[in-house]
Amino acid sequence: MSIAIKEMNRVELINLDRLAHILKGLSIAELETLEILLDEKAFRCIDQSLNELDGGEGIQIEEW
Repeated sequence: MSIAIKEMNRVELINLDRLAHILKGLSIAELETLEILLDEKAFRCIDQSLNELDGGEGIQIEEW
């Protein structure tokens, strides 16, 4: 085992084969959702929009 791996402090190693298998099994919609969740800017925008909606700051559909 390499020194770098031995020195990792509390880092969880993942099984890349298992991850690849999971990713291959995702539908297009699931892949797009994963893309959004991994995109920090998009995720922040959605989070802000949900907070605004909860606060009653939404725009009525007729005005949109």
